[in-house]
Amino acid sequence: MTKFKGMVQIYTGQGKGKTTAALGLALRAAGHGLKTYIGQFIKGQKYGELKSLERLKPLVKVEQFGRNAFIHVNKNPDPQDIQKAEEGLDSCLKAMLSGLFDIIVLDEINVAMYFNLIREENVHDFLDQRPDHVEVILTGRHAPKSLIKRADLVTDMTEIKHYYTQKVSARDGIER
Repeated sequence: MTKFKGMVQIYTGQGKGKTTAALGLALRAAGHGLKTYIGQFIKGQKYGELKSLERLKPLVKVEQFGRNAFIHVNKNPDPQDIQKAEEGLDSCLKAMLSGLFDIIVLDEINVAMYFNLIREENVHDFLDQRPDHVEVILTGRHAPKSLIKRADLVTDMTEIKHYYTQKVSARDGIER
């Protein structure tokens, strides 16, 4: 059991590093024996960090709530994507209320809201049920103002320069 009051953190913005920051926090927490649950919204692909996190079991558990496909922004999201996101939020809630985890990461939850896969009110309802000792991290671009106002810590990752503009593809071990 943690010995601190849990906070709500948001990592947002157009720059690289939001998920990486959340995973870094999970790594630090594991070093102190804290348990982290990571729910990845929209993501269904296998990334390099998933292999690393496997080595941190049972201190870190990861579940993905997305298809192995790119989601395109449109006015009418695919019902399958909505269902996966809603089921994901339910799984994250069960993990948070289980008493087994000190930290809950909702990775790309902001993007899931932006793509209309999850309603903003549902995330507020989730946070309303947060036990005092649980830290919650929300990541992804487009964090809603109401959640920014509610959070205890907000970091805006600002892109100054990125080699993608030079047509450099994602590299194994660095971006994926």
